[in-house]
Amino acid sequence: MLNAFSALARGTRLVLSPGLRRYVFLPILANLLLYVGTLVYLFDNFGGWIDYGMRQVPGWLAWLEWLIWPLLVASLAVAVFFTFTLVANLIAAPFYGFLAEKVERQVTGRAPLDDRGFARAAVDALGRELVKLGYILPRMALLFLLGLVPGLNLVMPFLWAAFSAWMMAVTYLDYPMDNNLVSFVEMRRRLRARWWPTLTFGGWVMAASWVPVLNLLLLPGAVAGAVLMWQQHYRDLPVAAERAKRP
Repeated sequence: MLNAFSALARGTRLVLSPGLRRYVFLPILANLLLYVGTLVYLFDNFGGWIDYGMRQVPGWLAWLEWLIWPLLVASLAVAVFFTFTLVANLIAAPFYGFLAEKVERQVTGRAPLDDRGFARAAVDALGRELVKLGYILPRMALLFLLGLVPGLNLVMPFLWAAFSAWMMAVTYLDYPMDNNLVSFVEMRRRLRARWWPTLTFGGWVMAASWVPVLNLLLLPGAVAGAVLMWQQHYRDLPVAAERAKRP
């Protein structure tokens, strides 16, 4: 049974193979430029964000500042890097969808159900990314608001970690599902039906996104890994679900 870590590792090896590595050059270049810009912006502003957050701590929690400060740093770091990943995927989405198609052809020997040309796939991929953002951003905003509640911010790093794992799974596992005519609503239902592979895969992708420089290669590897996960864990779920509903 393919697990999340082996899918990510095998996917990274796949995108380095001679038949596929030419498809990852442009996503890597786009992510590199965004990565450098994010680091520059982060170094310029992170200290001010931390100072502002600490000023919001009520007086009666002052004795917990030694714990609140690292938790606040962790929450901001997760939020910033998760936002970076969202923007990076929005830019690279047309290339990632095309890469997922090529990986599926190589792994299975057949084309996805929706065998589009690159131009149409690029337009459709951007539309699908906007759907993802419409799903993700309100939930991110809710977490930010919860982080302003005194006392609740103590558990925010754990909530951000769980949320990030789920959103990474939604982001990357959607590429092969979109290529196979699975709607966004149906895709989320399948992810919930296989919640453990979903969260572990998203967790490993989140961890990979934190590895400096190497993440530029690991994220395209996550696209290939998502194709492997699709084949192993999610492809046959609709048939099984329909049969389960029949008397």
